[in-house]
Amino acid sequence: MLSFNRLVINEWLKMSKKRSFFIPYAIIAVALAGLAWAFKRWGGDMIGSAFEYTAMMASTSGFGQFAAMLAVIFTAGLVASEHNLGTIKFLLIRGQSRGKVLASKYAAALLFTLSLFVWLIAVGFASGAAFFGMEASAGAWRDLWIAGGSALVYSIVYVTLGFMMGVLTRSTGAAMGVSMAAVVLGSLTIPKSFYKYVLFPNADLSVYSHGGQPPIEGMTLPFSIAVLAVYMVLFLGASFVTFKRRDIA
Repeated sequence: MLSFNRLVINEWLKMSKKRSFFIPYAIIAVALAGLAWAFKRWGGDMIGSAFEYTAMMASTSGFGQFAAMLAVIFTAGLVASEHNLGTIKFLLIRGQSRGKVLASKYAAALLFTLSLFVWLIAVGFASGAAFFGMEASAGAWRDLWIAGGSALVYSIVYVTLGFMMGVLTRSTGAAMGVSMAAVVLGSLTIPKSFYKYVLFPNADLSVYSHGGQPPIEGMTLPFSIAVLAVYMVLFLGASFVTFKRRDIA
């Protein structure tokens, strides 16, 4: 476990040394502060408190979807870039198994995604408190965590898809392109019964909050969770099997 933790820390340090590392955080901070000011100036009484503003921004129908795209863009090339630079060989000659090396990269991708959403909620709440106050209505905390939690699951699903594509194609561009296209396609609804087994309509769990209607008849929260679990297993299974068997030379 100690060696795995060191691998994860090493991956995080490599990410943090990139010049682009803080750009997603900066984009979120500037956008959320600017939107809070805009809503305060022109939105009237549309938003009543920091809780409402943060929940709206964190949701997949708000800024949460864009945050998912930022997470995908930054993490899609974690494996592909090592192949392109030729540094993957140095990782594999240090006595660590291929599975452990790949798992550490995936763990780093998840940590980055989580940190992005913690930052989004923190900045959103601070901006909301500054412009709208902190008076909490009934169920405010619940709405906030449902919105943030659903958006985080949504992001993890697409980050995992991008991670798999990076392993399979060894191309950062392909991994980003497929994942971004999937995020866009996720907003589309095809009224066909078979479509409920596809990844896209199940990725956004927030549709089930407050008794909302699912995108397709027959879909339920447990059903969507089960479908996402199957896809996650398939994505990670394909990633690990390919990475372990492929010739690195």
